[in-house]
Amino acid sequence: MSTFSTLSTIVANSITHSVGQIFQPVFKLFATILAFIYAVVPNYAIAIAILTILIMGALTPLTVKSTKSMLAMQRIQPEIKKLQQKYKGAENRAQLNEEMMRLYKEEHVNPAGGCLPMFLQFPFLIILYDIIRGLTNISPTKMVVPAACHLNIHLTNVAPRYIPSSSKMYCNLIGSGGKMMSFGIDLALKPFSPHSSWMAAVPYFAIVALAVGLQYVQMSQMTKRNPASQTNSQMATIQKFMPIVFAYIYFLIPAAVLIYMVVSTVIRIITQDTIFRMGIVTPVGAAPKSIPGKVIDGGVAKEKELPSGPSAKSGGSDAQKQSATPSARSKKKRKRKDR
Repeated sequence: MSTFSTLSTIVANSITHSVGQIFQPVFKLFATILAFIYAVVPNYAIAIAILTILIMGALTPLTVKSTKSMLAMQRIQPEIKKLQQKYKGAENRAQLNEEMMRLYKEEHVNPAGGCLPMFLQFPFLIILYDIIRGLTNISPTKMVVPAACHLNIHLTNVAPRYIPSSSKMYCNLIGSGGKMMSFGIDLALKPFSPHSSWMAAVPYFAIVALAVGLQYVQMSQMTKRNPASQTNSQMATIQKFMPIVFAYIYFLIPAAVLIYMVVSTVIRIITQDTIFRMGIVTPVGAAPKSIPGKVIDGGVAKEKELPSGPSAKSGGSDAQKQSATPSARSKKKRKRKDR
């Protein structure tokens, strides 16, 4: 267990070191926001959950867009299958790719759009991972404790980065020896970090299981709303194995970052369910809802186009005028005969 932990730490450090040097201002921004939230709600898990809600609030438009893109991709599956049947064999592969790209362009479909939310999590995973490492940073030399912390110690090895030294979080991290204790567990530790006993490691593995399980729930939420015959096989494969890839990553990151993953996935599940219930998008195979003054196009409600031009202003169509003209002419002919 200790060998795996050491190996994972080396891999994670090598990935985040160069990124951390470039994105220092971004780390400081999110860490400062987290410190501000912690000053109001002095609980690390709750503070991270609130920060996650703010991040997901900003990403919600992208989540809605990616859901629309995923459904649009599933709607054109019959056309894709026709092309695949038409252009069979390795010799027709180039022609097949050209025809599929043309179809995507005509239907305004992005094949990778449905996986966008999962890929968007990587930048925030890296940001939060480096923030947690910075907050629990241990200096090789003793440092003077800021007077604003009002602690009984004068020197400490704990040197939190990214947040103001006068913040409540900074002082509490020093007072706890660099631990992020919340609900009885240290959120700075990972599942394979050295623990006092195997029982102490159980909550960390439980959080990993919860995070992976929620991702499968999110994927099945989309699959259940679409007929199996129209499900994209490539997308289904990605949806099946992506949570497994993330599961490996979850074993390498602190529990504090796992809190972000759990909360963000829950929010995404709620968002997807809401946009279906409100009719923002229509599931594949479902009957479009009739909305007064709107038409359903590709599962999205749009305003009807009203007629414009002289015919609209006069209050009648050209066909109505043409139908009225013969009757008027016949009346004139009758008057002439009477004379």
